[in-house]
Amino acid sequence: MLRTLWFSLAAAGILYSSVCVALFCFQRSLLYVPQAGLGDQSAKILTLQNQTEQILVSTRPGYGSKALLYFGGNAEDVSQSLGDFSVTFPDSAVFLMHYRGYGGSSGRPSEKALFSDALALFDKVHPKFPEVEVIGRSLGSGVAVYLASQRPVERLVLVTPFDSVQEIAAAQFPFFPVRWLLLDKYESWRFAPSVTAPTLIIAAEDDEVIPRKSSELLLSRFKRGLTTFVVIRHASHNAISNSPEYLPLLKGLPRSDR
Repeated sequence: MLRTLWFSLAAAGILYSSVCVALFCFQRSLLYVPQAGLGDQSAKILTLQNQTEQILVSTRPGYGSKALLYFGGNAEDVSQSLGDFSVTFPDSAVFLMHYRGYGGSSGRPSEKALFSDALALFDKVHPKFPEVEVIGRSLGSGVAVYLASQRPVERLVLVTPFDSVQEIAAAQFPFFPVRWLLLDKYESWRFAPSVTAPTLIIAAEDDEVIPRKSSELLLSRFKRGLTTFVVIRHASHNAISNSPEYLPLLKGLPRSDR
C-alpha cells in the first residue's frame, strides 16, 4: 500500500511539474493573440524602426500640436478604431501601434519589446506634436502606464486596466507558482506613482476578464487628486467600446447621467 501511495504521489508530482513546464513554455501564446491583417486598409501606415524590428502604426495625419497614441488589447486589430478616434479627436494626429507580430509588424511581442516600441513611438511623435494624449486598453493599459511614467504625456486614459498581469494570471491559475513562471508581469502598480499626467480610468461594470477590484487597486497607486475613476454600466470587457458613453469619455466629455 505504501508503494502504491508513493507511486501515486510521484505521478501527481510529475503531472504537476509537466503542467508548470507547459505553462512556462506557452505563456506568451496565452497572453498575446496577434491579429495578422489590418481591418482598415485605408489607414496611412507609419513604419517605425526600433532596434532590429519594423513596427507598423496606423495613422491619421494631423496639422496642429496635438496627437493621440493608442495601445490596444491583446487580441485587438487597432486599425479598426481609426475611424472612431479620427471623429472623436478631430484636432489630433492619431497613431495606433500594432504590437510586434500584429498587423504586419515584425518580431515577437513581449513586455520589454512593447515598452521599448511605445517609447520609440512617443519620441518620434512628440517633437512635431508636443501635446500627446495616451490611451491604453486592457493589455495596452500596462504599456500606457509605463509610457506615461517615462515621458511627458498630456493626458492618460486607461480602459479596463489591471494592477498587474501577474495578479490576473495568479487568479486564473491559483494552484501554480505563477510568480516564478511569469515572464511578462506588466506591473502597472510599479509605474503609476511616477505618472504626472491627469489620468482617467474607465472600468466595465460586468468585466469578466479584469476584475473591478484590480482596476480600483491601480487607482490607489496614482498620486492623490490626479485620477478620475468611471464605471460604464452594463458593459463587459470586450464590448465596452460599444457603449454610447465610451467615446465621449475618451474625449473627456461629461457622462450623460451626470
